[in-house]
Amino acid sequence: MDPKGSSGSGLQDEHITDLLVFGFLQNCSNYNFQKELQVLGHDLYLPACLRENHDDELQTDGSQYSHFVLESQETDSESQDEIIQNIARQLAHIGDRMDRSVPPRLVNHLAIQFMNGNLSEEDRRECLAAALEQVMQTHPKDMEKEKTMLMLTMLLAKKVADHTPSLLSDVFRTTVNFINQNLLTYVRNLVRNEMD
Repeated sequence: MDPKGSSGSGLQDEHITDLLVFGFLQNCSNYNFQKELQVLGHDLYLPACLRENHDDELQTDGSQYSHFVLESQETDSESQDEIIQNIARQLAHIGDRMDRSVPPRLVNHLAIQFMNGNLSEEDRRECLAAALEQVMQTHPKDMEKEKTMLMLTMLLAKKVADHTPSLLSDVFRTTVNFINQNLLTYVRNLVRNEMD
């Protein structure tokens, strides 16, 4: 069963996870994929920009397009986006402290797997899951399991993109999909708890 499908808010969930992973990558220190991250950021926010360019557009019924209906949603969304950015920043700082605990050979192997054009998205998620399982063996026991999994999943994405910057887009999408499949309830609760 698709965890996104049951609530009817799959697009919002994907936006939350996109923003979380992007914010994590953006807030990590010492990375070699600045240019690729800027392109990815532009691609992620393009729909919002397009929506903002409709100020004076006539609608099919002859009325003017208006934003007033969306204003409260956008305000809520902006505060939610800020909360997600804060969570991403906190996780990135933890990730920076754990950066050296990820074996370079594991990162190299995962990067090679992501370069294999014959692998499906599901195969890539399985490769990411296997790498995560290996890294979880050495995770700090003082953090809750889901938080550790979330942070390490994003740290693996950062390490692969750092190893091979051209893989950023692919590893980003696979990471978002992996989180949406395995940690979405935790991410929702994390955001909800911060908003309360």
